[in-house]
Amino acid sequence: MSAAAALPSTSDVPTAGEESYFTVFAGGEAFGLSVLHTQTIFRITNVTPIPLGPADIVGLVNLRGKIVTAVSLRRRLRIPQDDVQNSLAIGIEHKGENFALIVDEVGDVMTLDGSMRVQIPAHFDPARSRFMSGLYKVGNLLVPALNIGTLFDFTA
Repeated sequence: MSAAAALPSTSDVPTAGEESYFTVFAGGEAFGLSVLHTQTIFRITNVTPIPLGPADIVGLVNLRGKIVTAVSLRRRLRIPQDDVQNSLAIGIEHKGENFALIVDEVGDVMTLDGSMRVQIPAHFDPARSRFMSGLYKVGNLLVPALNIGTLFDFTA
């Protein structure tokens, strides 16, 4: 059974106050990624490393003739890394720059609303919490929604 099958389904047609998220997985953990930020989902076949670049940046990849910066979600969240060759990536444009967010798996689209949002507990790792825009209760699971602004900010 895939990790995607473990999440309860939610309505996939958002109404007022709701937002749609792709379910993405890294290291067996589920995260929400707003569909509004997603341009495409593709498989990485070749990565060109960037010498002396930040550790979370895997390198550069070619996406339909465009060179994009490949960022590992596992590395950003300090989850032990697997090989990135032939990994799934999500094409995202942020502040005029193109990125490929490398994930283990992409699941279903889920619709989340404010009533599902819970406060981020104080015991959550602050290094991880800064990458979250919210935490949502979906069935018996807590699903962090990824914050694109901090995920692709390498100045901190």
